[in-house]
Amino acid sequence: MEILSWKHIIFFAGTIVFSFLINSILLKFVKTLGIRNQGEATIRWSEQVKPALGGLSFYIVFLLSITLHPFIFSYSASSIDFQFTGVIGAVSLGFLMGLADDAYNTKPLLKLITQILCAVILIYSGTSISVFDSIWLNYILTTIWVVGLMNSINMLDNMDGITTSVSLIISFTIFVLMLANQEFNTISMTVVIGLLGTLFAFLYFNWNPSKMFMGDTGSQYLGILLAALSINYLWNPVTTEEFSVSRQFLIPILSFTIPIVDTLTVSIKRIRNGKSPFVGGKDHTTHHLSYLGFTEKKVAAIMVLISIISSSIVIYLISSFKIWSHIYTIVFSSYFVLVFLTLFIIANKNTDKSK
Repeated sequence: MEILSWKHIIFFAGTIVFSFLINSILLKFVKTLGIRNQGEATIRWSEQVKPALGGLSFYIVFLLSITLHPFIFSYSASSIDFQFTGVIGAVSLGFLMGLADDAYNTKPLLKLITQILCAVILIYSGTSISVFDSIWLNYILTTIWVVGLMNSINMLDNMDGITTSVSLIISFTIFVLMLANQEFNTISMTVVIGLLGTLFAFLYFNWNPSKMFMGDTGSQYLGILLAALSINYLWNPVTTEEFSVSRQFLIPILSFTIPIVDTLTVSIKRIRNGKSPFVGGKDHTTHHLSYLGFTEKKVAAIMVLISIISSSIVIYLISSFKIWSHIYTIVFSSYFVLVFLTLFIIANKNTDKSK
């Protein structure tokens, strides 16, 4: 049986060093990219103005992973199939949209159209959710998932270290599932290892007190890449066991507990108050934990803990339950509902402080 080789370890260490150097260079020589004027609509938790550079290193390492894959594992360039070409196209489009948004503060409608186009590219190239008998229902669900996740990851990027650490845990979950499937030398494995390395390196710059933000460049990139990976390894996991619909929905939802709960909480509160869910504000679940008296580092630690628990449940759920029962649906759904209600109640008790 194949195992991770020294090549994987060296590549992982190399991406950490490479990402650290890129971010250090960008931080020193680029002082304005992603810095919005004080009068613009974008609202950040931090009062300090910092460059949004993280997404650049993410995308550079993504391209580097794809380029080096044939050399590291002695595969020909033809190992990049049509399906993964679609992933490259969708991720690149998402990255460019985020880059434009950091530079020009683009209109929400343009972002939405671009996100839908990212979903269409994935679907056309063969990356789509398989849950229903109807292919069109599957395509609609795929589009909702891609657009929703790109916005959720973007909205979660509201406090130092939160999105980076949560995305790191989700990526590690996918990595573990790939190991279980023995996908050691696939290009997807190389990309995930590169993703883990660049997120780990970026935490040094993004953990409180942060030196830089990832910006929309980073959050849109992470949103579409994690959406594509989650479709292949969380929605449609490689397994010989029959998957029930409830189990198939639970796995990705639990994996993305924090982004989904935060987006649901903010959207419900803003719509209830007659506000647009897409306008920035200091009313996220992370902000309300801070209003309770937790420091930013403790808020990040809480989010990390919830993410670790959620990911552990997902790995256990996939690896251990060969025969699915309705009682499992109730138990694991109750966990998600508990997290949602807890953070939602906290957010509602601090409504006046978010204004």
